[in-house]
Amino acid sequence: MAIGVFGGGPAEAGSGTPYFSSPLYWYYEMSHAALNPSRALADATRLYFKNPINPLAHTHFGKSMAAACEMFERSTRRYGKPDWAISSALVGGERVPVHVRTVWERPFCRLVHFERQFEHAPRIKQPRVLIVAPMSGHYATLVRGTVEAFLPKHDVYVTDWNDARMVPLSAGRFDLDDYVDYVISLFHFLRGDCHVIAVCQPSVPVLAAVSRMEAEDDPYVPYSMTLMGGPIDPRINPTAVNTLAVKRGIEWFRRHVIAKVPWPHPGFMREVYPGFLQLSGFLGMNFDRHLDAQKAMFSHLIAGDGDSAQKHRDFYDEYLAAMDLTAEFYLQTVETVFIRHALPERQMTHRGTPVDPAAIHRVALLTIEGEHDDISGVGQTEAAHRLCVNIPAELKAHYLQLGVGHYGVFNGSRFRAEIAPRIADFMVSSVRAFNLAARGQNAAVSALRLA
Repeated sequence: MAIGVFGGGPAEAGSGTPYFSSPLYWYYEMSHAALNPSRALADATRLYFKNPINPLAHTHFGKSMAAACEMFERSTRRYGKPDWAISSALVGGERVPVHVRTVWERPFCRLVHFERQFEHAPRIKQPRVLIVAPMSGHYATLVRGTVEAFLPKHDVYVTDWNDARMVPLSAGRFDLDDYVDYVISLFHFLRGDCHVIAVCQPSVPVLAAVSRMEAEDDPYVPYSMTLMGGPIDPRINPTAVNTLAVKRGIEWFRRHVIAKVPWPHPGFMREVYPGFLQLSGFLGMNFDRHLDAQKAMFSHLIAGDGDSAQKHRDFYDEYLAAMDLTAEFYLQTVETVFIRHALPERQMTHRGTPVDPAAIHRVALLTIEGEHDDISGVGQTEAAHRLCVNIPAELKAHYLQLGVGHYGVFNGSRFRAEIAPRIADFMVSSVRAFNLAARGQNAAVSALRLA
């Protein structure tokens, strides 16, 4: 979970310590409402100067005015949840329709199945993949590229987390323990017939969920788990995100970044970490790059470079769409993961029961990191191997992707060309290894019976 400029860390769930809610969210809503007339005027002006029958539309002045108005409207609007926009996939050289369907639902999450509509189903069953999307300020659609990379040869499911401001208070709380419960419930729903991929923030709760299931000999553990760019041990090569939490301390976050959802949102009066604060942190980490992108967009609009301008729109429509996190989840996560380092210190608990990764022995482990990751430093995810000491060596692997940052770990051309194929191969090899092990166990049992 990226903390960004405003940090983020969780308080111990159930500690009874009250949150000190900031009025910042209410000020944000009022300023957004106050800008509505200006946005409407800017949009109308943009249309006026883009109208081909207007002689000014063909002048540098007219193009500049239209571009300025569009930039103003886009910089002050609220970006809603993007659509998955996946209607088909290329499977075996054939374009197959894809139907996005909800197959499991709880107040804070839906499990989305990308159901491929085959005319003739593949003769060999394709691996089932559960992608646990990050719950860290962006919507699950951020992993759209991850989904598209696996759809041709896999049966893909994704956790679609709900915006906390859209969940009524009557639905109850949601903290890190609930997150782990949700992951375990998803494994049960899929009856363990799956491979799980945790993208960034979910690496810790997914590892915790599998640890708890293994400790209880749960038959529905997944075949393999892939942890990508996750903060398993943030003490290794700490980034600005990691050090900020330790520097500030949990009480600072309680007092400064927790707010109540304002009216008229369905989650009215729910205490949350607002998405716009998290987004501000993300933008602040690479402010110069984003500023240059806005300047380039303005130039593209004036020059009439529609393709480049559309790519900019598509990226920022996704990037600027932010969701709120429940206060209890945010605070508990930051304290557990970034301040107390509870997992690598072997002090993490789930519902009061210790989380012991050493209990894992049936689930293969693959960790993936990016060379230039400025959110989860190199080595933080690989630390999972030192915790999962009872996974056989042939079922463990680590891969460092050169030349990519945090988002390049799960999206982009290098992910499609170099990372996704490695994950797919690891899934196949892990299942093959387990089948061989199971055959060996069955042969041993038969020999004992014959003796």
